[in-house]
Amino acid sequence: MTFDAWASETFDDSFRISVKVRQTLFAESSPYQKVEVFDTERWGRVLMIDGLFMTSERDEFVYHELLTHPALCSAPAISRVVIIGGGDGGCAREVLRHPEVQSVSLVEIDRLVVEASQKFLPSIGTAWDDPRLEVRIEDGVEYIANLPPASTDVILLDSSDPVGPAEGLFNATFFAACRRALKPGGVLALQSGSPFLMPKTFRDTQRVIAESFGCVEPYFANVPLYGSAIWSWTYASDQATRYPKIAQRWGSIAETCKYYNLDIHDAVFAAPTYVRRLLR
Repeated sequence: MTFDAWASETFDDSFRISVKVRQTLFAESSPYQKVEVFDTERWGRVLMIDGLFMTSERDEFVYHELLTHPALCSAPAISRVVIIGGGDGGCAREVLRHPEVQSVSLVEIDRLVVEASQKFLPSIGTAWDDPRLEVRIEDGVEYIANLPPASTDVILLDSSDPVGPAEGLFNATFFAACRRALKPGGVLALQSGSPFLMPKTFRDTQRVIAESFGCVEPYFANVPLYGSAIWSWTYASDQATRYPKIAQRWGSIAETCKYYNLDIHDAVFAAPTYVRRLLR
């Protein structure tokens, strides 16, 4: 147990962000990674995996609302949703706010992440007992590869950056498997890193998704815990352009959202000039 210490994440051995820790609530290693939960002074409880900040009670709503609602408020159908990763429960929470959703499979490779989050981050994962939610502890790459073709309306990739256990989630084979598993018109959405802090990873992710999907559109917002830099998510479908927003769906979740709304839905897809140049 640690008091008045600092938890730090280092980017490329040249930039570091730290949070002051009041208490270490959990620190264990699984066969896949080290999982830690800290009680901090400004961020509430913070989840860290292998030295990388995953989420905090204070700002998690930005990340989770933007990963889920642009897809769920525009996809033609949202009855069947698959989440790859998302062991903290925040993504499932937002998905299950939509009454049209009938079933959600959350596929997390590391049981330790789920157990630690359920115990120490209950304010983030508030939908674990929803009967529409199925939690599966298994490899997300294999799960997607084994799904029947055209069986899923929306796939959400809620993973860490493409290293370690998440490395297999950012290649052409995986995205092609997602495309096969989606129904015609289905939508894939994923976190795709920071174009400011990790421009090559961001650019390469966009290019490899485009090998399988006709519409590939990144979108952007600031997630303070993630290096206080612009962060990106990516929306992909088999269409030429993304679907228009559906106001009725927004109306069913409006009272629960802290960040997302129909104006934000349009605004986040406006790319800064340096990002447009990066993607040329």
